[in-house]
Amino acid sequence: MTDRRPVRATYEFFEDLDRQLGPERGPNGEPSVADFQTIELLRIVYRFAEQFDDLPDLIRGRSDYRVLLTSGVLVRALNVVGQLASDGGVELVSIEIDLTWE
Repeated sequence: MTDRRPVRATYEFFEDLDRQLGPERGPNGEPSVADFQTIELLRIVYRFAEQFDDLPDLIRGRSDYRVLLTSGVLVRALNVVGQLASDGGVELVSIEIDLTWE
């Protein structure tokens, strides 16, 4: 097991989140940004902190970028990209959320 890495989300990550989820729950039960941050974000941070080196490379030959593809509790699926920072921490740089349940 590797050491736990510090994880921080970038401004761009939160822009992606705000673009995909609203401040209030959606008419079909879609989570709000606050719902997502409370339930899903902690799970994402944990995975990058504990398992960064085990996640697949986003770009072949660039082990500083890793991708997490996972199902969510509130959403169907998540695609999160993290980048290894110069201080050894991980910066969450983007997120794509699949809200469909078909």
